[in-house]
Amino acid sequence: MVKFGGDLVANKDVLEKLARDIAKVSSREGIVVVHGGGDIVTTIAEKLGKPQVFITSPDGFRSRYTDRETAEIYMMVMAGKINKEVVLSLIKVGVNAVGISGVDGALLRAERKKRLVIIDERGRRRAIEGGYTGRIVGVNGEFLNALLNKGMIPVIAPVAIGDEAEVLNVDGDRAAAHIASALKANTLVLLTDVEGIIINDKLVDRMDISKAKAALKRVGAGMITKLYAAIEALEGGVKRVVIASGFKDEPITAALMGQGTVINFGS
Repeated sequence: MVKFGGDLVANKDVLEKLARDIAKVSSREGIVVVHGGGDIVTTIAEKLGKPQVFITSPDGFRSRYTDRETAEIYMMVMAGKINKEVVLSLIKVGVNAVGISGVDGALLRAERKKRLVIIDERGRRRAIEGGYTGRIVGVNGEFLNALLNKGMIPVIAPVAIGDEAEVLNVDGDRAAAHIASALKANTLVLLTDVEGIIINDKLVDRMDISKAKAALKRVGAGMITKLYAAIEALEGGVKRVVIASGFKDEPITAALMGQGTVINFGS
């Protein structure tokens, strides 16, 4: 199970290296890909005249505020442009990739958040209407296993379907964690733009889940979501999570060999 973000997708050289590495890894074991692309969504939304608004939760999560129009743009860009660019890069190197979103086959079911608590510009807690952001409550693992059993590599855009068949924005790292748990994946690899979890200017190469929980308040906004996702995946039955740089020649192979921050359930 591999998840990589929009900064890797937007760089053609990096995406080509990722595609070649996925081809290499998938020749010996099944692999599922989840991609991000929030920055690309922001760029296109603003070109369309829809400025994007970002909010921060009391726990330090920074996320996009998703009203109905933003949800429509999010689905169009994430499940359309970005997803197909990733699929094309994989097919180019011989991978039997199939692009889907969390809406297809009701792959990702989410509960719409009715209310959000944020920290406003004055540093005060404030409740706002939840918009079209969701909390994942179910994964159609049978659908994914059917694709894997046909020799296909699912490439998943993190868009979910709500109870009223509405499109919901869900976090890509958390989506990857839920999917990895549903599939009981051996390893979840979260690729990013740094070498792993950095604390006191040093890379943490190994930690167990208790140390991961303790580290939540010591990492920045860019890493806290990945750390939460890692904890959710391990509690969901994934054997290990590796947070590593995606800017290497063979980033997935390197992560599977233990380069980056490896997080296990126990010590």
